[in-house]
Order: sequence, then C-alpha cells, then structure tokens
Amino acid sequence: MAMKDAIAQIRAEQKLTQEEMARDLYVTRQAVSRWETGETQPGIDMVKLICVTYGVPLERFFDMPIEYYCQCCSMPIGDAELHGTEADGRASESYCKWCYQRGEFTAQDVDMDQFIEATAQMEADALNISREEAVSLMATLLPHLKRWKEQDA
Repeated sequence: MAMKDAIAQIRAEQKLTQEEMARDLYVTRQAVSRWETGETQPGIDMVKLICVTYGVPLERFFDMPIEYYCQCCSMPIGDAELHGTEADGRASESYCKWCYQRGEFTAQDVDMDQFIEATAQMEADALNISREEAVSLMATLLPHLKRWKEQDA
C-alpha cells in the first residue's frame, strides 16, 4: 500500500477529518491533504507519531508484508542468500544471516535498546537516512518483530 493510501485509510478508520488528524499530529490540514494526494510524504518521525497516535503498526506504511523483513533487525530478506541458518543448517524463514546463525542470535544478551544502538548506523547506511532517523524507525518497528516480542513475553 502506498504511503498516501495508508494515511487516508487510517484517517477514515479513525473517522477523522483532515483537520482533526492535523490537530492530533500538530501539523496543518494542508500537510495532511498533501500526504493523501501523494504530493509530499511525512518524514520517519511523523510516520512514527501517526503509528503511536492511532495505534497502528509501522508495517502499514510498507508495500511488503512483515514476513519479508528479518524478525530481529527489520532488514529486508527477500533473497535466499540473505537468510540466516537454523541449527540443522536449513535456511531460517524469519531471520537474516547477520542476526541468526546456526540456530542462535549473533547478538546475544542484549535488549532491544542495546541492539538498536549497536545497529542503527548500519540501518541508516542501508536505507540512506540519518542515524537518528534509523533509531526512530527501528524503535517503532522492532517491538512488532518476533525476536523482541518473544523477549518481552
């Protein structure tokens, strides 16, 4: 789903006018209108605010299903050679080769915040965004991923 469609759909689900959404997000009605027409797109921090404000997962803003991403670091793992390995040597369905090898996480004994701090620059470089934007993006996306959900359980 395109960013413009996701925003319009969220607004419709919440039964909000553009003005009401703008007030909730501390922007102008014109900004919401431009997002919905695709003239502009909100930045990562604004997308995060939309997710938090309306209780929607960040995945709504991506064209790919959550299963397409490493369930530890959120990097896309569409290519078979990017998948990590299970203890028996077969490819992991959920994790990339940088996060998961031989059935174990490569970064063990770390919590999500430590993991974000350690990997944010790699994410920033891969996505061509600033480190701060990568931290914000990861802090929004990672809590929805399998590794971090299981750690909190």
